[in-house]
Amino acid sequence: MSTPTGIFIAYGALLTMAVIPIYAGSLTSLRSLKRPAGVPKSRTKILSPLDDSDSDSESAASESLSSSDAYMFPVFGSGVLFGLYLLFRFLNKDYINMLLTAYFCVLGIAALAKAGVDITRKIMPVRLLKGVEKYKILLTKEGKQLYTSSFTLVHGILLLASILLTGYYALTKNWIASNMFGLSFSVNAIQLLSLDSFKTGMILLSGLFFYDVFWVFGTEVMVSVAKNFDAPIKVVWPKDVIAWLLGSAEKVQFTMLGLGDIVIPGIFVALCLRFDHHQAWKRSSAGRDYRSSDFPKPYFTSCLVAYVSGLVTTIVIMHTFQAAQPALLYLSPACILSALGTALVRGELKELFAYSTEEDDKEPKEVKEKKDTKKAKKEEKKKVEEVKKEEEKNEEEEGAEADVEEEDYVAVDPEEPKGSAAAASPKTGAKKRKGKRAGGKA
Repeated sequence: MSTPTGIFIAYGALLTMAVIPIYAGSLTSLRSLKRPAGVPKSRTKILSPLDDSDSDSESAASESLSSSDAYMFPVFGSGVLFGLYLLFRFLNKDYINMLLTAYFCVLGIAALAKAGVDITRKIMPVRLLKGVEKYKILLTKEGKQLYTSSFTLVHGILLLASILLTGYYALTKNWIASNMFGLSFSVNAIQLLSLDSFKTGMILLSGLFFYDVFWVFGTEVMVSVAKNFDAPIKVVWPKDVIAWLLGSAEKVQFTMLGLGDIVIPGIFVALCLRFDHHQAWKRSSAGRDYRSSDFPKPYFTSCLVAYVSGLVTTIVIMHTFQAAQPALLYLSPACILSALGTALVRGELKELFAYSTEEDDKEPKEVKEKKDTKKAKKEEKKKVEEVKKEEEKNEEEEGAEADVEEEDYVAVDPEEPKGSAAAASPKTGAKKRKGKRAGGKA
């Protein structure tokens, strides 16, 4: 039996584990912004070997979701969810969970190692890393760069630690290790996934609003899969952590929050941060690093506060009625209304709907025209050089043919020794033969 104190601690832990990856993932996603053409790179010297290079080639790759993806997301999600429900219903769930554990362990190694590097970069003093050597892997083909990556000994140590932790989780299914996986997945997903516009974000949240309501209230599918799915796709906390610490709990009961309730609103919060960055850069870009996080964040702040409010509402209703609640029922309207309300108050509603992440990647018109002109001149020069080379080649071939036609052949007298150099033109050879005949008659 859980105590009121234990329950409130559990709810507070879930709230904390939801907010931290959204905040961290959103800020980290700024590193993946593509620097527009004509914007100078940061001149700040990179002291830590764990820091990424400031070149665009090393910026983190992100996957952008479009409106068509947002429309289909609930459809594909429903298919996967119902498929898992049928598998757990008609097959041995132990074997299914073994396969899922193996799959998520492979993903977890990379996610944990990456999250570990990000944390170490933030908390470890630079002076402790001065002696760490940095190595670089560069793959090219015909002078074109295909892939580049850098690593240090610290990366190797963190990779080994993530492998050991993964093995520990696979053997014990410890809930703390499971939470570490879940938090790492959430941070990386928010960092690497992005919405291309607010229209896409609102379509996605609205679609998943009905998805969550239907599968939780309309059927037993969502709850059944959540209970049987033994993989790090959720964060959990004991309902009475004090009894768990003291070892007095006979059976540990957990309260949980799915990663979807963190990641989906999280990428919308990250979109708000990108919009804040876009607006701040448009207003003033002088003397600022393009990927700096030092700018006003009204949309990000309001959306994050709305997310916390929505999650608190979910927890209160769940605790009051003692029934599972679809978190997106409260989170989706909270996030959408926060963005719309902030834009309405600031008089930026038009800019909000016109904004697209592709807009940040577009080159200024003058820069694009200059690049096109330069490219056209380069291609024209290349064509002229090719024509010139072809003409020189033809002249050489014609000269060679003329030399063959005008060449004087060597006439060798068979009576002369082979070692003598009797080389002359055909007419000269004929004169010599006439002189010999005259000498014979005399």
